[in-house]
Amino acid sequence: MAKRDFYEVLGVGKSADEKELKAAYRKLAKQFHPDANPGDKTAESKFKEINEAYDVLKDPQKKAAYDRFGHQAFEGGMGGGGRGPGGAGFGPEFNSSMSDIFEDLFGDFMGGGGAGRGRRGGRGTGGAARGADLRYNMEISLTEAFTGKTAQIRVPSSVSCETCSGTGAKPGSSPKTCATCGGQGAVRSQSGFFTVERTCPTCQGRGQVISDPCTACGGQGRVTKERTLSVNIPAGVEDGTRIRLANEGEAGLRGGPSGDLYIFLSVRPHEFFQRDGADLFCKVPVSMTVAAMGGEIEVPTIDGKKARVTIPDGTQTGKQFRLKGKGMPVLRSSQTGDMYIQVAVETPVNLTRRQRELLKEFEKEARNNSPESEGFFAKAKAFWDGFGG
Repeated sequence: MAKRDFYEVLGVGKSADEKELKAAYRKLAKQFHPDANPGDKTAESKFKEINEAYDVLKDPQKKAAYDRFGHQAFEGGMGGGGRGPGGAGFGPEFNSSMSDIFEDLFGDFMGGGGAGRGRRGGRGTGGAARGADLRYNMEISLTEAFTGKTAQIRVPSSVSCETCSGTGAKPGSSPKTCATCGGQGAVRSQSGFFTVERTCPTCQGRGQVISDPCTACGGQGRVTKERTLSVNIPAGVEDGTRIRLANEGEAGLRGGPSGDLYIFLSVRPHEFFQRDGADLFCKVPVSMTVAAMGGEIEVPTIDGKKARVTIPDGTQTGKQFRLKGKGMPVLRSSQTGDMYIQVAVETPVNLTRRQRELLKEFEKEARNNSPESEGFFAKAKAFWDGFGG
């Protein structure tokens, strides 16, 4: 049976460029792929036909030969790759393009977008790999978070081997291209319709092998060492703040780039202050007499100084007084939060006999001095009366 014209197979004209050819091929390959049409021999036959057509037309030299000689250009061993009569066999060209089909089709099916080709492109770099990121937990005081500080930390991590300069090879020698994969880091094998790619078992995907490894690092290109680093903690940091030190993580494998070091900050609770963003809250106990008659108190501030607060007469527990600008600095800005004094009226304890007598005298004389309690119990009496109590 005579073969159909390759342009007709793909549904394009002879003037179609590379982009048009690929678009037509991808559309038809997805439509007639055997996985999308299980058991359909017609679809399988069409799939082989469009693959053969695209394999020829995507190659400029094969396309030129086909345009001049037609199908005869690939018959009788002329580049047919052992297809044989009618194209029933599958030679090297078919296998190569089938690998492209696997990447193009399944890259789209799985959301890969051609990731397979990108992975192959990254091989053959001598096994260099980026070092791991490191984490360091640091605890600071609220005062240090207020002022900021420069801290010295000691971090055990992998650093580049000085003996071999990070190559992993003994001085005087160098890594050699892997003979198994030719430096690609991967080998291919035929599996049914598809060419399957797997990591090279000889070099483990590195593309190079080290026949004479460095004795100082065992061929890894890095050794473990404790380093002292300086960390700048800016004013205004909060609990959970993360500081990144670029390239201060583990050294890369065999000369690869270093990872990063992340400092995670935790702020210790303060004996006076509670923090809410940039604002500070300080709960201050006030004696009953000061709360009743009014007066002045001195309270601490986060900068180690004092602030004077006027307490008006009749101040109740829970009353707040705002001290503007006495809070925490806002990270990377010129703004500052506020400080809030929360009053807690303290009931006297350990009363003497005389103090009790004075309080009883005050109670006898008291008239409308406790409006909240008087109001509450008046409402409670009405509530009980409603139940006939």
